[in-house]
Amino acid sequence: MNETIICAVGNVATQPVYRELATGPSARFRLAVTSRYLDRGKNEWTDGHTNFFTVWANRQLATNTAGSLNVGDPVVVQGRLKVRSDVREGQSWTSADIDATAIGHDLARGTSAFRRAPRPEAGAIAASPAQPEPDWETPPAEADAGADVQQAQEPMAVT
Repeated sequence: MNETIICAVGNVATQPVYRELATGPSARFRLAVTSRYLDRGKNEWTDGHTNFFTVWANRQLATNTAGSLNVGDPVVVQGRLKVRSDVREGQSWTSADIDATAIGHDLARGTSAFRRAPRPEAGAIAASPAQPEPDWETPPAEADAGADVQQAQEPMAVT
């Protein structure tokens, strides 16, 4: 509940790496986010500091990420920020990861053509037993109205 949800706008810095794990598909890539500001002295836009994030995608988002993104693509990433610090070979390292919940092309910087991902075949979901279709029929209004009136006339017992 106390997670840091962020939205980062930047460019894909590395080709997404796709893996099939025991828990399902997973993909990761590096995201470069560079701030830009107007340098009033020079009267021109200037690049600021670049932050790099490792973006992690899971399940269907991983599959779609691997099939949709390439190095240099402008993207918008939303997800949970995770900052980790550790010591490797005597040096202190800090990494910032984003556990992505949504990834999309930045349409402010170009166009994109959306294609809906195909749904899994019915045979691929054979692990779950077949369940009967629920009855979505609404009962006739007359039968319900009579029951409601009868219930309303009966006194309620208070204990």
